[in-house]
Amino acid sequence: MIFHHVDQQRREQRRQGPPRRHRGEHVASLKNFLPTATPNTLPPSEAYAPRTATVGPEGRKRTITRLPEWLKTPIPSAGTNAGFAKIKADLRGLGLHTVCEEARCPNIGECWGGGSKAAATATIMLMGDTCTRGCRFCSVKTSRAPPPLDPHEPENTAEALARWGLGYVVLTSVDRDDLADGGARHFAETIRRIKAKKPTMLVEALTGDFWGNLEMVKVVAESGLDVYAHNVETVEGLTPYVRDRRATFRQSLKVLEHVKEVKGKEGIITKTSIMLGLGETEEEIWETLRELRKVDVDVVTFGQYMRPTKRHLQVERYVTPDEFELWRQRALDMGFLYCASGPLVRSSYKAGEAFIENVLRKRAGEKAMATDSLGQAVAAEEATGKSL
Repeated sequence: MIFHHVDQQRREQRRQGPPRRHRGEHVASLKNFLPTATPNTLPPSEAYAPRTATVGPEGRKRTITRLPEWLKTPIPSAGTNAGFAKIKADLRGLGLHTVCEEARCPNIGECWGGGSKAAATATIMLMGDTCTRGCRFCSVKTSRAPPPLDPHEPENTAEALARWGLGYVVLTSVDRDDLADGGARHFAETIRRIKAKKPTMLVEALTGDFWGNLEMVKVVAESGLDVYAHNVETVEGLTPYVRDRRATFRQSLKVLEHVKEVKGKEGIITKTSIMLGLGETEEEIWETLRELRKVDVDVVTFGQYMRPTKRHLQVERYVTPDEFELWRQRALDMGFLYCASGPLVRSSYKAGEAFIENVLRKRAGEKAMATDSLGQAVAAEEATGKSL
């Protein structure tokens, strides 16, 4: 009887239809059923605090420090990023190497996947993918006897860059201490080929120190490039522990200084990069910037040191975005032409290249205007002389 009574009630409800709403009756809003995001109200000191996690099986658990949120980037995919796929295919087809891949740069998806060819950036690594030095922060392969140079590389590189239609390109290389000239002439020939195929393309060369051979520095500086970059990498006190023992802080300063001596203060832009998070002190960073200004370095970049593998130096601390911004302001106040500073900034970060490109084109325009004005003045003077 109970089940019969329940069935009757259900039939009656279906016959009457859904309950009617009367005017003025309160009904729950749709937003009451939607998930709401909890705003991050943590102060910066807590938001930037390192997060830890316990991992491992029972009996062998250990505590690790998680990567801060501001250092996490999406993994690029050729299937979802057409620009990334095209640049990778071109590189493989011509047998070229990039520091973007070899050094596991976190910005590879952003730089390779630009919205247009002109916006995309790829840093070409010349002279192979094997270095003769063993810096403790770098993941590039090392060997005392790397394979010989590819004589077709300068032409292949120039052809690839002309095909992409880039406006600004960065060339770098492994150190080749096994070569008499350190690879300087190979570097210079590549730059000359690029300029021959596309004179309007701006070229930045990120070179090694050529073991302090300033004649080889001059060879590259006079090859037609627009920006000469050489990285000091870290402060002077940490250099012996971070870089290969054949590289010294003072030697790097001499390289940057000699470029200006060869090309003149306004004849070329010099650039260097510093990693933070290796254990440097604030005063050591200040001193490094002062030394760089003494040799008229124009551009400096700051980035977070990221440990490539467990075989490399540990990260001493993760520098916050606010501190990177502070050093950017300090560098500009000291007279640097430009400073790119951020956790994911690297030496050839494309935002910096866009600024430098504008500076170079502006200087070129001013030189052209000055030449035109001089030509007009000479013509006017000659016309006046003839009339007399």
